[in-house]
Amino acid sequence: MSINLTLLQCLSPEAALARATRPLPPIPSEVSEILEDIRARGSGAVFAWARHLDNFTGDAFEVSRSRMDAAVEALDPLLRGHLEAAIQRVKAFSEAQKICFRDLEVLQDGICLGQRIVPVQRAACYAPGGRYPLPSSVIMGVVPARVAGVDEVIVLSPRIHPITLAAAALAGADRVFDLGGVQGIAAVAWGLAGLPRVDLVVGPGNRYVTGAKRLLYGDVGIEFPAGPSELLVIADRGARPEWIAADLLGQAEHDPEALPMLLSFDTDLLKAVDDALRRQLAELPADSPARESLGNGFAVAVADEAEALALAEALAPEHLELQGPRAEGLADRLRTYGSLFVGEGTAEVFGDYGSGTNHILPTGGAARFTGGVFVGTFLKTLTWQRILPEAQRQQALQAIALAEAEGLKAHAASARARLS
Repeated sequence: MSINLTLLQCLSPEAALARATRPLPPIPSEVSEILEDIRARGSGAVFAWARHLDNFTGDAFEVSRSRMDAAVEALDPLLRGHLEAAIQRVKAFSEAQKICFRDLEVLQDGICLGQRIVPVQRAACYAPGGRYPLPSSVIMGVVPARVAGVDEVIVLSPRIHPITLAAAALAGADRVFDLGGVQGIAAVAWGLAGLPRVDLVVGPGNRYVTGAKRLLYGDVGIEFPAGPSELLVIADRGARPEWIAADLLGQAEHDPEALPMLLSFDTDLLKAVDDALRRQLAELPADSPARESLGNGFAVAVADEAEALALAEALAPEHLELQGPRAEGLADRLRTYGSLFVGEGTAEVFGDYGSGTNHILPTGGAARFTGGVFVGTFLKTLTWQRILPEAQRQQALQAIALAEAEGLKAHAASARARLS
């Protein structure tokens, strides 16, 4: 079906899937170069790169507690109230999620089996310091880590903005460091330049930060490599085009590589949304990334719910909105997305700013195999066992037979020793 749209290109389902399939971008060569320099020269190189890339002028990266407290005190009272409300909602939902994790012990055939749920000891939460300050990302990292019981939660953010600093203090961060980029990830992965070595680092960042996380995985844990933001809206005739356009632009302004997507059963709605996009885009700043990222996006006229469901599952979007009764009816059948927003009143931006769920979410199709950051990101499941005397012989015979079948003589000998 041919539909003429002026901003969103109308594609077939097959073409839409091809457009949206974007592998992780190559890691910039500079990332490896910076890491190798820091590996060779240590803390001095961390400071050198921070001065070179972020104009850092101090002799220590850690922000004092008095400066954190001052940032909180300087907040507009209304803004502080909104930050505290967002923190409380994310905390309450994280606490409810944590209840799902519990220690376990079972006895079967003379074998005690169990698990313990324990938090990582130290976590770092990254907040970009580039085009926009992101205090909301601090909340999304610090709060679930705190609820999980992490011993020490730190925040990393280069050229740290006062509102980011205030959010870190209100969310419960133990320490804050005015450091980011490749050098910041290296510092927490290796414990350099006055920063503690952490077990896990989470949070959004540019392709250099993401590249450093990818290369340092193993030295430090990461949640997942995050790419440009994505929003898929599925809408039917009853949805409001102005609201859909506003939501698409809200994601499109994140980054020139952002991916706004729209599926609808109604071609008239596609045209109406396209018109609304043109009107609303004219009201944004001339340098808004949305002007470029709309070119990455697309619209698809789907024939029915089955086609919408199949395409949405294949796209595996970071954010997924359902607007209108037919679209909302898909909610319980969908299972491949980062976070779901049901109903036209449930704008994705509410999730960004503290309605309760986390906004650090998988992109680039990673929702096929992982969810977003949540309290469980900071928890480990440790299993244990105890073989009781009455089960020892049978377990030894089983292990001997299987080890010998695999040709592992020392394994068999270890089990055979328990027969004596």
